[in-house]
Amino acid sequence: MTVIQATIRSEQGTGASRRLRHANKVPAVVYGVGETQAITVDHKEMYFALQKEAFFTQVLKLSIDGKEQDVIVRDYQMHPVKRQVQHIDFQAIDVNQPVRMKLPVHIVNAEKSHAVKLQSGRVSLLTTVVDVIVDPKNIPAALELDCEKVVAGDILHLSDINYPAGVQSTALKRNSNLAVATVTGKKR
Repeated sequence: MTVIQATIRSEQGTGASRRLRHANKVPAVVYGVGETQAITVDHKEMYFALQKEAFFTQVLKLSIDGKEQDVIVRDYQMHPVKRQVQHIDFQAIDVNQPVRMKLPVHIVNAEKSHAVKLQSGRVSLLTTVVDVIVDPKNIPAALELDCEKVVAGDILHLSDINYPAGVQSTALKRNSNLAVATVTGKKR
């Protein structure tokens, strides 16, 4: 489990945030269980962690001045030009309660499909993430969309995704089976 070191910040506002960024720190906030806390984290550590997709799909330990708390990354902002993290939002969670989050969708076995091998086709994702309710102890790195049996013209929906045990799509709970991918190619 990844442990992130943080400190509580007392100064808030634009000027204080700017001074933190010049000192290679990132202003952040932790909300959820208890009251909201304004904190700072190391910029270099956050910048490289945010480059990894798995960072968004795992429970992190946030050590705030020595006190550890389970959190997930809820949102972050980057500078539009510089490679600089502007702000991060963490959500404190209870690992015994289900949590709502977005998981990435990965296409698997597309190269084995009839559409790609014989029909010069392509599988195109319409959405890259799916909103789910998941047990924090068993968060998968990604959801898999198996495309081995697809042919040109197929439309794949939320119900076609392989959901691991303990993961439920929030849209499917509302009886909304949205399209997540399309298959193009020459029909024969």
